[in-house]
Amino acid sequence: MTDREVDMTTFIEVPRGLAGVIVTDTEVGDVRGEEGFYHYRQYSAIELIEKRDFEDVWHLMLKGELPTPAQREAFIAEVTPLRHLPKPVADLLPALSGSVPMEGLRTALSFAAANRGMKPLLDIDEETRLADTLFASALVPTILTSLHRLRHGLEPIAPRDDLPYAANYLYMLTGETPKPEHAKAIEAYLMSTIDHGFNASTFTARVIASTGADIGAALVGAIGALSGPLHGGAPSRALDALDAIGTPENIDHWVRDVITNGGRLMGFGHAVYKTDDPRSLMLRDVATRLGGPRVDFAKQVEKRVVEILAELKPGRNLYTNVEFYAGVVMEDCGVPRDMFTPTFAASRVIGWAANVLEQARDSKIIRPRARYTGEVPPVPVPTA
Repeated sequence: MTDREVDMTTFIEVPRGLAGVIVTDTEVGDVRGEEGFYHYRQYSAIELIEKRDFEDVWHLMLKGELPTPAQREAFIAEVTPLRHLPKPVADLLPALSGSVPMEGLRTALSFAAANRGMKPLLDIDEETRLADTLFASALVPTILTSLHRLRHGLEPIAPRDDLPYAANYLYMLTGETPKPEHAKAIEAYLMSTIDHGFNASTFTARVIASTGADIGAALVGAIGALSGPLHGGAPSRALDALDAIGTPENIDHWVRDVITNGGRLMGFGHAVYKTDDPRSLMLRDVATRLGGPRVDFAKQVEKRVVEILAELKPGRNLYTNVEFYAGVVMEDCGVPRDMFTPTFAASRVIGWAANVLEQARDSKIIRPRARYTGEVPPVPVPTA
């Protein structure tokens, strides 16, 4: 039976946007919104951030297990050379320097995949798939930081083989060896955003992978989904809100005005969490350790938003999400606002890659239906 011959009785009604609909099984991770908990494979994501480093979790997501010390050394030796830009990709980047980094990343990664000769997932074995995902996920931070520097009239900085993932990202971005506390803070942020359930970009990556397309195509599609402000663009907007408030004495007036006029409180609320976002709680602790007036002000704003919401909208629980303190932490560590979403992409690419690998192992093409609501066909075609 072809798509056009499917009987209307086979339709299954689901919520708009597929909210809450389970579409597949996964071992990559999940979010338990009612509990305020999420995990990478069988481990609490927050506990991993507290006890392990980025490379360990990268290994866990793509190879399925936390590495032994020997495996960790071998993994770092495997991925470190992959961070360097192939010459054809490096030569392309100046032509993309006029675009914002997320736009340039789509083109650059697509070209890198083609230059590598990536083949469709259906035509390659597991070892080749893994090698392709490691190549792509290692390269993304270098592409992003190179594009940022070129856009601002600066020369790209090659990765340093002696620096781990997060410290190397800050080094390539700023040109300076980061302070240990800044590298640790950015590592915590990057680790917290590697994966987060079946969000829009992850779902996009799996839809593309389900067609048997190559890994580059799946990751580029996910980048396009992440570039939307309702998905990956909120950290800078949350900081913009803090700028708009300006001073502590303006908090109440600004918050009440937004709430009473039906505005959006950027950095608050989440589609899944019905309690505190564990990423926000962790990043609030990171921000507190960094210290400074911006952190103190952000905590004041958070407190008053929750209190005013309780007063004006009783029963509506709205808490800070990952973007609220992510912006504060990134700004304190020297990441410019136009690089907030790209920094998100520098870690989430690993979660996408893990989902693409899983999709490829036991794939069925993802092909839902839409309900037609236009004029009833067939309408006679008028004579020209």
